[in-house]
Amino acid sequence: EICVGYDRRFLSKESAHWAAEVLAGYGFHVFVVARSSPTPLIMFTVKQMQTPYGLAVTASHNPAIYNGIKVFTAGGRDADQVVTGKIEEQIALLKPEYVKSIDYDQAMEMGLIREGYPFNEYIDSILQVVDTKKIKRAHLRIAIDPMYGVSQSSLRTILLTCRCDVDVIHEQHDTLFGGKMPAPSADTLKLLSNYVVDNGCNLGVATDGDADRLGVIDEKGAFLHPNTLLVLLYYYLVKYRGWSGPCVRNNSTTHLLDRVAKDMGQQCYEVPVGFKYISAKMAETNAVIGGESSGGLAVRGHIAGKDGIYAAALLVEMLAVTGKSVSQLYQEITDKYGMLYYEDAAFTMTQARKAELQEKLFVKLEVPDFGNAVEKINRTDGCKVYFTDGSWVICRFSGTEPLLRMAAE
Repeated sequence: EICVGYDRRFLSKESAHWAAEVLAGYGFHVFVVARSSPTPLIMFTVKQMQTPYGLAVTASHNPAIYNGIKVFTAGGRDADQVVTGKIEEQIALLKPEYVKSIDYDQAMEMGLIREGYPFNEYIDSILQVVDTKKIKRAHLRIAIDPMYGVSQSSLRTILLTCRCDVDVIHEQHDTLFGGKMPAPSADTLKLLSNYVVDNGCNLGVATDGDADRLGVIDEKGAFLHPNTLLVLLYYYLVKYRGWSGPCVRNNSTTHLLDRVAKDMGQQCYEVPVGFKYISAKMAETNAVIGGESSGGLAVRGHIAGKDGIYAAALLVEMLAVTGKSVSQLYQEITDKYGMLYYEDAAFTMTQARKAELQEKLFVKLEVPDFGNAVEKINRTDGCKVYFTDGSWVICRFSGTEPLLRMAAE
């Protein structure tokens, strides 16, 4: 059996049904998640039902004009490069006129397609691993911004079950996402920021279009960079929850995580950009947490992938258990480990300019003179220069858009 789910985007439901019809046409049994759902819920379902594969029709945090498909393998994991490579090979060989399919209703009558909505199971799986008693005692007020995406029911249900006061903005179905990118950032969360301050909320949480990424507004209305969020949660889980284990980040993410890990007697592993690399390294090392500067993170003991809803629940637990605000906890970390300054930017590239830069960086192996002593250079994923004083800079071409991305710390 193969699990198929979808988000709230234009034609997502129809596309999921088409996918189910084609799978049924080739004799596969298909379980279709009956309503638009968070990607983490679909991954959880693949794991729970022990299906060999799953797919979610979603374009995640990308603009409204896009749609796409995320593929999951056994255990609810992101498909690795071997699997995605095989899929790409098959797509290249495919002639659309030869694709077989069975009408959706007919396939349901034949028992090839069945529908279900494992909402309760997913919610319960999160409530079982967060400290609901402590959260209930804290009486926190939380503002939620699903960004017109799919987290409104699940996040609200989890937080209300924990007796939080919950306010929700941007929860209606809008395939244009209010005219903005459904990606949490300081720019897209201005309304949430104002709401948190105006209403005296303890926290504001936002999820991207398919709810695998999290954005956070602290009690003062400040946007928390995903780097900060990753460091905060690792610090909390190890220091306050008593967990033990390494952490994983990609090569564009803060090295403050390395400082915290080293102090805790643990290792921080660096992997290429792409969450499948983080998931794989987490499984290999039994890491506590893995994440990326773009806002995705995974925590041990839940699904083997990004889950913005679970991350939000853990953050609320962190406030309840420590009795401190987000800004106070981050102050605690920077007082101990120092302050690192991080900047990132993206530049649109023509194919000609891209080819020219690739030749310079990866063929001629040229690197600009930064005026800093260089410790090492890594070209496995883009070009990353590490300096002896602990600072670094990276540039890499996006795998999904015509962009050159840069980050430095």
